[in-house]
Amino acid sequence: MSLHFANRLNQVETSAIRELFKLLGKPGIISFAGGFPDVTLCDAPGITEAVNAALKADPAAALAYGATEGYGPLREQLAAFMQAKGCTDVSADQLVVTTGSQQGMDLLAKCMISPGDKVIVEGPTFLAAIQCFRLYGAEVISAPIDSDGVDVDALERLVDEHQPKLIYLIPTFGNPSGATLTLERRKRVLALAARTRTLVIEDDPYGDLYFDTPPPASMLALSREVPGSREVLAHCGSLSKILSAGLRLGWLIAPPELLARTIMCKQFSDANTSTFAQATAAQYLAAGRLPDTLAKVRSVYAQRAQTLCSALEDGLGQALSFVPPQGGLFVWARLTGADGALQDAGEWNRRCVERGVAFVPGAPFFAAQADPATLRLSFATADVEKIFEGVARMTAALLQR
Repeated sequence: MSLHFANRLNQVETSAIRELFKLLGKPGIISFAGGFPDVTLCDAPGITEAVNAALKADPAAALAYGATEGYGPLREQLAAFMQAKGCTDVSADQLVVTTGSQQGMDLLAKCMISPGDKVIVEGPTFLAAIQCFRLYGAEVISAPIDSDGVDVDALERLVDEHQPKLIYLIPTFGNPSGATLTLERRKRVLALAARTRTLVIEDDPYGDLYFDTPPPASMLALSREVPGSREVLAHCGSLSKILSAGLRLGWLIAPPELLARTIMCKQFSDANTSTFAQATAAQYLAAGRLPDTLAKVRSVYAQRAQTLCSALEDGLGQALSFVPPQGGLFVWARLTGADGALQDAGEWNRRCVERGVAFVPGAPFFAAQADPATLRLSFATADVEKIFEGVARMTAALLQR
């Protein structure tokens, strides 16, 4: 018997990145493809202590169903975490705990998007965001970016032309671009949102992963300086990149009416995020171990990013252009075709996989007008030795005739 699937599935396809992982199972392959943090950098002893503390302090709460909004002690800790980053007016009752920041994005899309609505994203942007918005029937429009984040002049023109239901941005160390929106541009985006009454979703899973200088304040923190902007701003945060991806914990801050609707939709989705994971995270944050963990992670990622950029410059020269990132997990690059070199990242990746190394071709990260010469490399999970060897294999694959 043939099953008749929902029409919405016609708007999406399987993630190109997830499909790529099927090719990476053979031993010895070096992967720059994943967007994952390095699990070896997780504070396993600290998390173990937090688990034991959660079970000792209140086992009934940790092991039972919980409130859809989230476990109270964790909401308090997350509010304090945001306050320390300049969001001084955020309180526990203004946020809901989600199963990763990706659930926050999905809940917002579920609440806001009707079939035919228009959504503006960065070009390029997080692939799952494009898929999520299309699943709910949105027409996804791409706004150009440069090394300083989204082009606000172009964004303003697109908003005035299309009157989108929402704008989705990763303003700090973007995925895949690695770009960081400047302070001036952040304020302009907020002013645009306030003027047009357009919801802006600020997705911020990477903002704490800076290497040297902290990035500009989040748009959430800056919203108090731009009248009316807080009423049209939602913020998604995550512990996945800074504590543990396996805990699957994020949070969503949104205007009261919108937050209430997302809580209602979360009731239909999963009732509540794992209370055991939430109780563990609450104990970990209360113990004050996160700053030291972040310091270690930043140092390691900074070294790996510098190593990757140096190796790419030495090995590929003018054949590859990129801007060294100042934080996050990614280097976004483009094949230039210099000296007749290959300019198709998909073909280059196929050659690289044959040689035991892989990255992600950039085309799937574009909602429109994909650039086949682009690619994303993650330095997070490869040590220095593997980075050098991986780039050597990539160089040989590019020079292959």
